[in-house]
Amino acid sequence: MKIILNNRVLFKSLRSFNDIGFVPTMGSIHEGHLSLIDRSNRTCKKTIVSIFVNPKQFNSRKDYRNYPINIKKDIKILKKTKKVDFLYIPKFKNIYDNDKKSNIKISKKDKILCAKYRKGHFEGVLDVMERLNNLINPKKIFMGKKDYQQYFLIKKYLKNKYKTTVIPCKTIRDENKIALSSRNNHLDLNAIKKASFLSKSLIKLKKNLANNKKIKQNLRTKMKYLEKFLKIKIEYLELRSIKNLKISNTISGSRLFIAYYIDNVRLIDNF
Repeated sequence: MKIILNNRVLFKSLRSFNDIGFVPTMGSIHEGHLSLIDRSNRTCKKTIVSIFVNPKQFNSRKDYRNYPINIKKDIKILKKTKKVDFLYIPKFKNIYDNDKKSNIKISKKDKILCAKYRKGHFEGVLDVMERLNNLINPKKIFMGKKDYQQYFLIKKYLKNKYKTTVIPCKTIRDENKIALSSRNNHLDLNAIKKASFLSKSLIKLKKNLANNKKIKQNLRTKMKYLEKFLKIKIEYLELRSIKNLKISNTISGSRLFIAYYIDNVRLIDNF
């Protein structure tokens, strides 16, 4: 695994390859990331992973400062896989090498789910993904379905501008049915129990909604119950189509999307 710390070395290292799989991360590497790397390794001739905590996609300075970072541990994990050809760890200036302000805007119809509650977040995500795509020029980008809205918006934004294909990969869960996330590092044992209960409850709920005609009513009832029972704050609990993220009234072709806070840690998931 070659570790790349600047763009000059990046261009030199990648210029002879045209079948590159790209796994963008913000570090705190876990099994979810490794599953993306494995998919890339099986699909593309070369795999590059990036670690860059992008300040422009955080709508809270505190959240940015508290984001878990352990580069040495990440490097050790990635080396051990023997499936990563290049690891790109850029500095801010490598990505934002000019003062040109992004003109990316999220459309009104896309200001749903996390975009409704995290002002500027996806504008920052799309901006950095376009910059990374221009630097790396991958054939395929591999992204987890846990951040489904992120995958959806990135795919829609890039597909009409670049030849890169964005590949969705399944959500990896731990033994407690909690979707793996870097933010899970902030959860204590009690919070983990709550997140586990919530995940199992929503997996069961989705099955029970299959033949239910009062989906919205059931979701409102379930949301109130989970907030009261677990003493948590839920931002949204919605059933939406995986095709266009519009509100859905049928389980087929849809997923339950949720964002919630446990002990001031914001988690998202979909089932």
